[in-house]
Amino acid sequence: MRYGTEHKQATRRRIIETAGRRLKRDGIDGSGVATLMADAGLTNGAFYAHFASKDDLVATTVADQLREQRESLSAAAPGRAGVEQYVHSYLSAQHRDDPADGCPSAALLDEIGRGTDAVKRAYTDGLLAVIDDIAARLDPDDPPSVRVTALSVFAMMAGTLQLSRALADRQLADAVLDQGLQNALALLDAT
Repeated sequence: MRYGTEHKQATRRRIIETAGRRLKRDGIDGSGVATLMADAGLTNGAFYAHFASKDDLVATTVADQLREQRESLSAAAPGRAGVEQYVHSYLSAQHRDDPADGCPSAALLDEIGRGTDAVKRAYTDGLLAVIDDIAARLDPDDPPSVRVTALSVFAMMAGTLQLSRALADRQLADAVLDQGLQNALALLDAT
């Protein structure tokens, strides 16, 4: 039975969405095609009707995750207040404790860095779109002047979240999150 274009698009979307959660929870290397397809309720054979390779799926998923992150930022309050709201949400215990529904940077950065050029390009393009949105909120008259600052704040946040997730001592993990939040807000105040 042949399915229509709408069905194929809906299936592709389901694969990307379920892959996003699985990749962030178990990592790129820890998520095989069989597992990713099972999560989507599909067989392995259906995979190649939608993606040329696992790297193609990973690049597509990373781009999609960063697009969603950008959309969540656009839903925040306008201007600097929205950036601060975003920082508070990002450096929260809730975000730390739910990597499957969180930021792809904090969950996958080390693997993306070792990934293919296509994965790195998808990540770079998606991240810079997020960063440019942050910069436009920080300095609407001259966003390029604060782009590197926005990127530095984001890097600090991702690193803080990664470290907090890795610590076995919950009190220390919470303290790292709190200090990271204070540091990020102080860097924003300096712009």
